[in-house]
Amino acid sequence: MSEPREHWYEEDSGPLVRLFAVTRGRGGARRPELSMTTQLVDAQRGTSMWRTEPEYADIVRMCRNPISVAEVSAHLRLPLAVTKVLVGDLIDDGRLVFRMPPPPTGSTSDMGLLTAVLEGIRSL
Repeated sequence: MSEPREHWYEEDSGPLVRLFAVTRGRGGARRPELSMTTQLVDAQRGTSMWRTEPEYADIVRMCRNPISVAEVSAHLRLPLAVTKVLVGDLIDDGRLVFRMPPPPTGSTSDMGLLTAVLEGIRSL
């Protein structure tokens, strides 16, 4: 009558809270200036937080030293879009400050390289 059940463990079950619940249904970041390489740092180090969700506490803890949005996303094991929403909330609260990466200097395109690639493709 009863078959032996296969045991499963918590990490096999996937996230216990769906991602839309973490961001309260917000899917897109309201801050287009946040990129993967944007550096974040805790602006109010040593003060208590009013947000109680564990993701926010983890982000603030990681931002004791400058860290990129991509690194925060990787450490939290959350998609980049979700991380940007959470980071944006903390920036809006005044808890985090951010610095955008400097714009690239000089010409990023090399016509000689592009011509060589085109000739290589044509020879195929």
